[in-house]
Amino acid sequence: MSLPGVGGGEERTVVGIIGGSGLYEIEGLEDIAEHTIETPFGSPSDVLVSGVLDGVRMVFLPRHGRGHRVSPSEVNYRANIFAMKKLGVSRIISVSVVGSMREDIRPGDLVVCDQFIDRTRGRTNTFFRGGIVAHVHFADPVCPVLSACVYEAGLGKNARMHKGGTYLVIEGPQFSTRAEANLYRGWKVDVIGMTNLPEARLAREAEICYSTLALATDFDCWHEAAAEVSVEGVLEVIRRNAGRAQGILRAAAGRIPPARDCRCSQALKDAIVTHPDQIPGQLKADLRVLVGKYLP
Repeated sequence: MSLPGVGGGEERTVVGIIGGSGLYEIEGLEDIAEHTIETPFGSPSDVLVSGVLDGVRMVFLPRHGRGHRVSPSEVNYRANIFAMKKLGVSRIISVSVVGSMREDIRPGDLVVCDQFIDRTRGRTNTFFRGGIVAHVHFADPVCPVLSACVYEAGLGKNARMHKGGTYLVIEGPQFSTRAEANLYRGWKVDVIGMTNLPEARLAREAEICYSTLALATDFDCWHEAAAEVSVEGVLEVIRRNAGRAQGILRAAAGRIPPARDCRCSQALKDAIVTHPDQIPGQLKADLRVLVGKYLP
């Protein structure tokens, strides 16, 4: 399955938006269709919604499901990314709510992160297992071209933007202890959240460009002068910034160049180390959406 006008071996600009807390739809979409997609890895977080926004074909998926019913540890990240790929998505902008670990990243600020540290436990972080092995490059885990589009779009909307930064991904759903927050501050991380890994890893394996737009809603629990993190406070910051985030996504989508010359688009080239004859036939079939151009 792919969207109308997508396929035939020709690169198309289909932008996927993965919405975090407080972002459950994209305003202004036209020619809307809903897609219920099953994958070899189970069901995505919700139905995927496709449409056209200012001439750009887009696919939207709420990471936590509509109504926010899926916790960060329960998100089926493989199914989400696989479904996006199946619909022809070549770029993903991931919207994420985070805590700030720096004095100068204030609640309401937006960070276009460029690095991650993984502190999750037990999340399946690869498509390649059970008879096939692939080693993709991940030193630079976000697409520089796509991230530049997001950052410039934010500046154009007069948002307080931060270019680059390290996103520490914890398991959750609980917030950090004070000791943990102080430890992470010593690591010089910039923001802390619960969702962008393994999401970014899987997007790279799927050869999808990936960028993070992180909204800082609080100072975690390290800041002695700030109020303790609360769901009510987080939601209030989200509400105040929802419209701005929508505007940035719209502007970023319009800035994306039609062709890709980044490494993301060829991440699997020479990465699959298993001999094709040794890969089970059913596994090849299951992964055809990802590996079809590399495996006979």
